[in-house]
Amino acid sequence: MANTSLKKNFDKKAFKVGASSTKVYCWYLVNLICFKSGLVPFSNILVGILRVFGAEIGKDVRIKPGIHIRYPWKLQLGDHSWLADCYIDNLDFVSIGKNVCISQQAMLMTGNHNYKSSSFDLVTKPIVLEDGVWIGAKSLVAPGVRASSHAVLTAGSTAVKNLDAYVIYQGNPALRLRNRVFSDD
Repeated sequence: MANTSLKKNFDKKAFKVGASSTKVYCWYLVNLICFKSGLVPFSNILVGILRVFGAEIGKDVRIKPGIHIRYPWKLQLGDHSWLADCYIDNLDFVSIGKNVCISQQAMLMTGNHNYKSSSFDLVTKPIVLEDGVWIGAKSLVAPGVRASSHAVLTAGSTAVKNLDAYVIYQGNPALRLRNRVFSDD
């Protein structure tokens, strides 16, 4: 029988924000003004702000206004990558390789809840997107997923398991559609 008590007993386990409450509050304000509002449309300024808050970002990276990044100090982003107005809820570490594209309104979710626990405990797992990965518009990458080199998650799809290298995935849950083959015509 399920515990139907209304008592709050939510357990965050060993979750650590990874920064002081002052830094978290400052990030909240800067994020609201500079990122979510779209008032700062210049990628180089947005990249600079993320670096100030601890993100590791390579060269020639493009960050579009409207992006949501929960904790920049838990973000690593490789050279020549492009992030549209996506949603990165990085309660855990997110590593994004070189030449990666995360399209409009895609979501990277590193946290979830244990539905088997009566206290609905928080569970976090890192996400790794290797070089050349493309996460399509309005798609979702679940906690713990690794997208191997040059994998593609098509628009509106949901990755709940690892994505193999040079494979295109589609659907909810995402299934292998076909191999990714380049033709430089």
